[in-house]
Amino acid sequence: MTDHYAVIGHPVAHSKSPLIHALFAAQTGQDMTYEAIEAPLGDFTGTVARLRSAGFRGCNVTVPFKFEAFKLATRRSARAESAQAVNTLNFSGEVIEGDNTDGAGLVRDIENNLGIMLQGRRVLLMGAGGAAYGVVLPLLQAGANLTVVNRTPEKAIALAETFPDAAIQAGGYAALDASPFDVVINATSSGLTDELPPLPETALSSATLAYDMMYGRETPFIALARTRGARIADGLGMLVEQAAEAFFVWRGVRPDTQTVLSQLRKT
Repeated sequence: MTDHYAVIGHPVAHSKSPLIHALFAAQTGQDMTYEAIEAPLGDFTGTVARLRSAGFRGCNVTVPFKFEAFKLATRRSARAESAQAVNTLNFSGEVIEGDNTDGAGLVRDIENNLGIMLQGRRVLLMGAGGAAYGVVLPLLQAGANLTVVNRTPEKAIALAETFPDAAIQAGGYAALDASPFDVVINATSSGLTDELPPLPETALSSATLAYDMMYGRETPFIALARTRGARIADGLGMLVEQAAEAFFVWRGVRPDTQTVLSQLRKT
């Protein structure tokens, strides 16, 4: 019997998730469908209820519904709790299981696809919004020596304080020292407005990986990193890897992401 899944967002027509999961399903021989569903802004809960009543097994959740999905979940993973947001729902009887696979996707892309192990690395995370919250726990679990900065330093400090057992340095950009980082991750929305975060150029060197969660365009951050000779990467790999993690949550099978990522790069 075919199992049904979906991604819910607003808007969502641009999503690559249906293609990615179709490729995963074909590769692993899973009998399933996956579609994009645009939910009305005021009816995310109703949309999920309709999917459950129609027999769907789970769904991914994208903007602007990740926080609503967090509240809707009746059981949450540690990753979801630390992110304070949910991007993956699994329907198991009366239970709605909530997970967040974004951070796992980022770490897998950096370590498995880009070949940079994060254990002991100096990692700078720019931003203190939802995207940043979603990746902190997996970065810490990977052993990163983490610094978080934000234009509003208090927000970076508040993020760090949600992990009281971790030695996270946090504050504003002006507090950064002159030493380059091993990895700099842009989790801000600055690329959407073609703005450059106030990052000191000394934070980047030819030995730095400059990683922007945005994909499909060269952001000002990536352009700056290029002038510094840094290695650069966009968020397409993170997109594929977080999808693979959700696929594993649902199906118990881990697909080969390299072939799917390669196909997406070509198209």
